[in-house]
Amino acid sequence: MGDTAHAHPAAAGRGAGEADPSSVRNVVLVGHSGSGKTALVETLARTAGAVGRAEGGATASDRDGGERHRRRSVQLSLVPVEWNGCRVNLLDTPGYADFVGELRAGLRAADAALFVVSAAQEAEAVAGATRDVWEECARAGVPRAIVVTHLDTARTPFEEMTRLCAELFGGDDPDAVLPLYLPVLGPRGADGHAPLTGVTGLLSRPDSDRAPGGRAEESGAPDREEALREPRARLIEGIIAESEDESLLDRYLGGGDVDAGTLTGDLERAVARGAFHPVLPAAPSLGGDRPGVGTAELLDLVTRGFPAASERVPPRVTTASGAPRPAPACDPGGPLLAEVVRTASDPYVGRLSLVRVFSGTLRPDDTVHVCGRGLDGAGREPGPPHEARVRIGALSTPSGRRQHPVERCGAGGLVSVARLGEAETGDTLSCGGDPLLIEPWRAPEPLFPLALRAHGAADEDKLSQALARLVAEDPTLRLEQNPDTGQVVLWCLGEAHQEVARERLREGYGVRIDAEPHRFALRETFGERATGHGRHVKQSGGHGQFAICEIEVEPLPPGSGVEFADRVVGGSVPRPFVASVEKGVRAQAARGVAAGYPLVDVRVTLLDGKAHAVDSSDAAFQAAGALALRDAAGTAAIRLLEPVCAVSVLVPDDDVGPVMSDLSGRRGRVVGTEQGPDGRTLVRAEAPEAEIDRYAVDLRSLAHGAGRFERAYARHEAMPRHLADRVREVATGGRPAE
Repeated sequence: MGDTAHAHPAAAGRGAGEADPSSVRNVVLVGHSGSGKTALVETLARTAGAVGRAEGGATASDRDGGERHRRRSVQLSLVPVEWNGCRVNLLDTPGYADFVGELRAGLRAADAALFVVSAAQEAEAVAGATRDVWEECARAGVPRAIVVTHLDTARTPFEEMTRLCAELFGGDDPDAVLPLYLPVLGPRGADGHAPLTGVTGLLSRPDSDRAPGGRAEESGAPDREEALREPRARLIEGIIAESEDESLLDRYLGGGDVDAGTLTGDLERAVARGAFHPVLPAAPSLGGDRPGVGTAELLDLVTRGFPAASERVPPRVTTASGAPRPAPACDPGGPLLAEVVRTASDPYVGRLSLVRVFSGTLRPDDTVHVCGRGLDGAGREPGPPHEARVRIGALSTPSGRRQHPVERCGAGGLVSVARLGEAETGDTLSCGGDPLLIEPWRAPEPLFPLALRAHGAADEDKLSQALARLVAEDPTLRLEQNPDTGQVVLWCLGEAHQEVARERLREGYGVRIDAEPHRFALRETFGERATGHGRHVKQSGGHGQFAICEIEVEPLPPGSGVEFADRVVGGSVPRPFVASVEKGVRAQAARGVAAGYPLVDVRVTLLDGKAHAVDSSDAAFQAAGALALRDAAGTAAIRLLEPVCAVSVLVPDDDVGPVMSDLSGRRGRVVGTEQGPDGRTLVRAEAPEAEIDRYAVDLRSLAHGAGRFERAYARHEAMPRHLADRVREVATGGRPAE
């Protein structure tokens, strides 16, 4: 590979992991799939002198061969660079919705966010999940800036992109989202595209354009100045509106001069407070090892406008029992408080935990207290706390797929820890004498099932442990051993997530699996009253087997289960054998009477029977009870019951009609709608579980990535007859059920 490391002058004299918290910037890059986040990270690293040019499609932030093969990020990746005397930890996150868990980890580790939007994609791609993350950052007060990429192949001009961003992200204050630089486009080529050759700073000298390498190009033409006048005035007014100096507005309105230094300082403070969100154009390098266009300006904004790690307020902290505790300050000499934001497996060093240190200093061979509750998925409560004392292994600073050993990591830093015991993603590391717990973040509920089985006997031995480790590494996976169907189900966020999970099992743990159709917990019930006769009489020498019973079966309301009643008179069935009949009935009900699914919501009444003084036994009457239930089923209408889920779908108002129509096509019933926040509607419905097995994927397409849903089991309902007949035919191999 062609990515050789370079030492930037700003890094001289400082070892990795030793940066002062006031000089650390932890920045996560967020954006829709294909927006160019990974290419931007690569270019920023090259601009800062951190890496050379990569070859063969690989980038500095690629972690494994799968990412390089797919040309798509699937994992959180860290690339640290040095700029303006600051260490900038660039956290590259996947843009595809299936890997939102990696995005959540990046948000937890970072103190500010760069939202990357592509001018070459449709507006719906920008408006989907990106807006959800923006609103989440806004609620947490995370400072944000916006980077527009792919201007050379733009569907939408930069001016239109800034207007779109203001509409999507500005909320009640669209003037808080304004361009800080304007693009300078070169002559159009034969393909009709105009390359981005430089950027014009709206707060800098009007005749200066920044081009790659810091070269200034004179461009003081009158028509150009006229084009810059309006956006420059809007930017100045936007900065003054967010300024903490109230006299600045009076001076500006009075025609007084406001110098660029004052405006720049106010801009940086407004960005750090999360009150102003500048928009910048950027493009990868034009060739060779040249820096990209707009990347130096972007790094300047990150180091001067984004808050330092020392300014980060840690999430809510409690004791292991849940008692609130004040969070310690971001001080390398303070008590240890850190969090495992991601867990991964390395083929050479084993398990690696990416840790964000909020306070104190982490050193190899230290013994720390690990406490966690796991991650709280939507609709699930956190599990009970688990605690342990572990010894810190080797520390290293990750840089994409490389690891650089370090001696320590102080407050504000990010570090990889090897072999951190059984610590899981979301666990808290603290001092042994005063264990603390950081409130876990919400992980999305995985709702796309993968039913699997081991491919062979050798895989069977390793499958259980591999699945447990896989789920511990990725909290957006959920493992289920379904007691009704007997299947092992790995719940994922989508097809791509499922594909990556299977690849990790195969490549990372050497386990081959086979997928199988996901089965549902169907039930059977009687549709009408029926009677049954059970006769179990055998004579084969010695003691024989003799038991006869008469039963009546009647349907009960949903949720009643199986009831058993005794109405035998005259002792025709001796009292000890009544319980035997009940055992046989319940055993047969568990096995089913038509298609092999458990029988529910019936009352079975023992009416009469016969016994033999010598040949009757517990086993004989159990067999007779089972035969009687099967006989009753042969004369009655047996209904198949399918699980029905209560579904809540949150979508933009424009997508409500298509979503409701789609649910109706899935045999769903819409039970109501509620007006949600920010132009969204919550649709409540009930739908059979079999019809929403792929809904996590289908909704993404239906609502352009802007919809999300939750589901919960509601009850079992009768399946339509034509579907029930098809299930019975499959269950009995085309033969009538016995």
